[in-house]
Amino acid sequence: MSNPMRFALVSALITVVTALGLVAPAGAAREIDPRPSTEELARQLLDLQVRSRGEVRVTPIGASNQQRPVWSARVGHGPQRILYVTQQHGDEPLGTPAALEFLREVGVGNDQHQRWLREQVTVDVVVRANPDGHEHNWRYNYDPDADPEFGEAGKGYDINCYHDPAVAPEDNPATEAGLIRRHHAEFEPHISVDYHMQGRYVGGDGREITGSLMWPTAPGVAEEPLNLAKQVSVVARSAMEAGGANVSQYPGGDYQGIARNAYGLLGSGSVLIELSDMGPEHEQFQISSALASMHAIAEATADGSVTAVDPAEADAIPPRGEPIPGATARAGD
Repeated sequence: MSNPMRFALVSALITVVTALGLVAPAGAAREIDPRPSTEELARQLLDLQVRSRGEVRVTPIGASNQQRPVWSARVGHGPQRILYVTQQHGDEPLGTPAALEFLREVGVGNDQHQRWLREQVTVDVVVRANPDGHEHNWRYNYDPDADPEFGEAGKGYDINCYHDPAVAPEDNPATEAGLIRRHHAEFEPHISVDYHMQGRYVGGDGREITGSLMWPTAPGVAEEPLNLAKQVSVVARSAMEAGGANVSQYPGGDYQGIARNAYGLLGSGSVLIELSDMGPEHEQFQISSALASMHAIAEATADGSVTAVDPAEADAIPPRGEPIPGATARAGD
């Protein structure tokens, strides 16, 4: 089956499910599942489309190598455009449930604040960019023929490292990275935020780091998107720390293929947010922390306050610090 035909069938499924009302009732109890299955993710997205009466628009932007949909969910219709990407690394899941909550809280309902926000911004979310990696519970996409510069031979590509602006999306060896590159080019976001997870670290003051963030560091990023990325970083950190987080700078690399750098080079205020992998007992807190950052970025963009932030405040965010001995390690960028 060709990709266009497959995507047409998925879109038809969305239409049928919407028409028949095959979704959870509006008053159903809601729990935040930290790792919704592939099927549950699709069900929740379709549920949001119906319950929001079309304010949340759901569509596949393509398919993974194992033919799972890579979903886009869009809310709002304002002139300021924001792109959130979750779970490029399949075993870093917590940005995905945060994004589902964000879409619900912005899209489902019609109070004055929701209407205002939707009139000011358009937020597009690539929800679980790496569905095959999620299924296999590993970092990479699924490509057993891969012998990649970034990734693991026989498993797949580390798609976060395959966003190089010099490589056309259709020539990208990492399928899902090519889909995101094409989607970014079509949407042209002013701000791009990429949600990941890191290991456990301690800051210079002895407190555990709960999250880290960073703006583009590749040579050649223009001043305007770099400053915007720093302003967004300050806004995100403030919102996360208001909820009890302890947020540091992330010591990322400057390779232009890393999503954070690539989208800065392409003109977005591009930010990486890493949630620390602190164990199951902290997952609900970390989902809430990511959710707070999503709301804060959208609202500061909507009311223009993000542009009043001094970008130099980002440079004053403390460095991440040392790994906690014995804690689970995760690879960087």
